[in-house]
Amino acid sequence: MTTATLTSKGQITIPAEVRTALGVETGDRVEFVAVAPGRYEFIAATRPVTSLKGMFGKARKAVSIDQMNAAIARRGAAAK
Repeated sequence: MTTATLTSKGQITIPAEVRTALGVETGDRVEFVAVAPGRYEFIAATRPVTSLKGMFGKARKAVSIDQMNAAIARRGAAAK
């Protein structure tokens, strides 16, 4: 198991083995995602948002920005 030590400033150095496996380099962003109480996943956030294009296939119908905003407002109101 690879380990790292937390400094007094709340910083850690990611071990070289982990950086290589994740494909992260100096200046890259990473995310900490809660997966369970007390457990997090450390994820490289290096892909541009444009890489998500086509992930869900073609839209079944076109939706306008106004329709999207209305749907968001309805969902937000229902959550309160």
